[in-house]
Amino acid sequence: MLLFLLSIVFGLALLVWSAGRFVDGSAAAASHFNVPPLLIGMVIVGFGTSAPEMTVSAISSLQGKPDIALGNVFGSNITNIALILGLTAMLSPIAVQSGVLRKELPVLTLMTAIAAFLMYDGMLGRTDALILLLLFALLMGWSVWEGIRKPGDEFGAEMEEELQQHKMPLGKALMLVAAGLLLLLVSSRMLVWGAVGVAEALGVSDIVIGLTVVAVGTSLPELASSLVAARKGEHDIALGNILGSNLFNILAVAGVAGAIYPAAIDQAVFSRDIVIMLLLTLSLFVIGYGFRGEGTGRINRIEGTLLLCSYIAYTAWLVFTSFA
Repeated sequence: MLLFLLSIVFGLALLVWSAGRFVDGSAAAASHFNVPPLLIGMVIVGFGTSAPEMTVSAISSLQGKPDIALGNVFGSNITNIALILGLTAMLSPIAVQSGVLRKELPVLTLMTAIAAFLMYDGMLGRTDALILLLLFALLMGWSVWEGIRKPGDEFGAEMEEELQQHKMPLGKALMLVAAGLLLLLVSSRMLVWGAVGVAEALGVSDIVIGLTVVAVGTSLPELASSLVAARKGEHDIALGNILGSNLFNILAVAGVAGAIYPAAIDQAVFSRDIVIMLLLTLSLFVIGYGFRGEGTGRINRIEGTLLLCSYIAYTAWLVFTSFA
C-alpha cells in the first residue's frame, strides 16, 4: 500500500512539473513560428494543460482500465469548474471580456451535452469515440479560424503580454517540449499503477479513484495557471485555460480513451457524475456568458463560493456512497 501511495505522490509531482515544461515550451515555440497569440492561448496553452489527462487516460485504456480513464475525464471537468474556477473567482472575480471565450461557453455546454447523450446508453464505443474526435477536429479548425480572424481580442492581448514576459530561444523551447512529453509518459504510468493499487487495496472502484485522486492530480496545472492569471488580473486567460481544458477532455481525451478500449458506463455513474458535470457546465455558461445586460460575463465571489461548495458536497457524496 505504501509503495502505491508513493507512486501516486511522485507520479503527480512529476506529472505537474512536466506538464508545465511542456506547455511553456510549446507556447514559446509557437510564438517563434508567428502563431497568433489568441490561437496559442486557446489551443496550445488551453489544451496543453490537459496533457496530463490525455496521457493518463490513454495509458489507463491501454492497460484495460477504462474506468480510470473516464473517471479522469468526468472528474477533471467537475474539478476545473467547481474547485478551480470557484477558488479563482473567490480570489479575484472573473470578468469575461473576450468575445471568443463568450462563444466558447455555449460550445462547451453543447459538446458536453452531446457527449452525455452518446453515453446515455451505458456504453462509450468506438463509433461514439470517433464522433467525439471528429467534433474535436472541427472545433480545432474553428479555433484556428477565430485566432486568425480576431487578432485584437482581449484574450489574445493578454496572451501576447504573457508571451512577451516569458521569451526563450527556439532550441530551449523544443527541448522543453521533448523532455516534457517524455516525462509526462513516465509520470502517467507511475500514477496509473499507484491508483490501481490503491483502489484494489481499499476495495473501491477504479471509477472513484479516477474521479478523485487522479482527476484532482491531473487538474493541478489548470489550478496553478488559473490562480496565477487571476492574481495578475488576466481574467480571460484564467477562464480560457478551463474552457480549453474541458473541451479537450470531453472530446479528445474521452474520444481517444474510447477508441483504444470501449468502456461500459454504469447507470449510477451517468446519473451521478455525468449529470453533475453537465449541470456544472450549464451553470458556468449561465453565469459566465453575461445575460445581465452588462455586455460582459462575470463570475463573482458569491458564485465562486457556490461553485466551491458544490465541489465539496459532490466529493463528500462520492466518498460516502463509495464506502457505505
